[in-house]
Amino acid sequence: MSIRLTRPTQADLRLLAEAGRSDVLTYEPIGISGNTEAPVGYRLDRWSRTLGASDDVFHRAAQALRTWQVHRGAGLIVCDHGPPTVDAVVAMAAPLPLGFIDVVCRVVVVVDEPDRFGFTYGTLRVHPEQGEESFTVVRHDDGTVVFEIAAASRPRHVLARAFPPVARLLQRSATTRYLDAMSSAIST
Repeated sequence: MSIRLTRPTQADLRLLAEAGRSDVLTYEPIGISGNTEAPVGYRLDRWSRTLGASDDVFHRAAQALRTWQVHRGAGLIVCDHGPPTVDAVVAMAAPLPLGFIDVVCRVVVVVDEPDRFGFTYGTLRVHPEQGEESFTVVRHDDGTVVFEIAAASRPRHVLARAFPPVARLLQRSATTRYLDAMSSAIST
């Protein structure tokens, strides 16, 4: 994990993503964010927000995930190579109260169905947490569109382990920003 005081450039993040291509996931097995109960030692959190009830809302929300707009809208600096695909590595820098923290993840699941779109990424070594997070847009039978986020994680970095309430607060803050960014993305 690296913490930096200045905003990273796309070149900085590209180097992290390239290094992440040969990295291994920091947890196993893939799919823990979809569990009904948290794996031993992990915390499982689920959040959702109803976005509306139309085909247009579903398609806008799916496009926001496809283009990483939700992550960018949440304040992250994202270095990606297009839409999420299985095994793609994405490097991001998340804002801290002072500076930025680098995070590198590998996409482990992509769901692209008529009424469901989303992806799950898992943490690599350059990440303060250990686990995975999923971002999914679901259109229910009644037409209601819901944005769902699920995270199975535990602190990995020494600072995150030393100050779990702070790490938890930062994670909750990021999730709220993801939800708000999705709401903004579908209203534009």
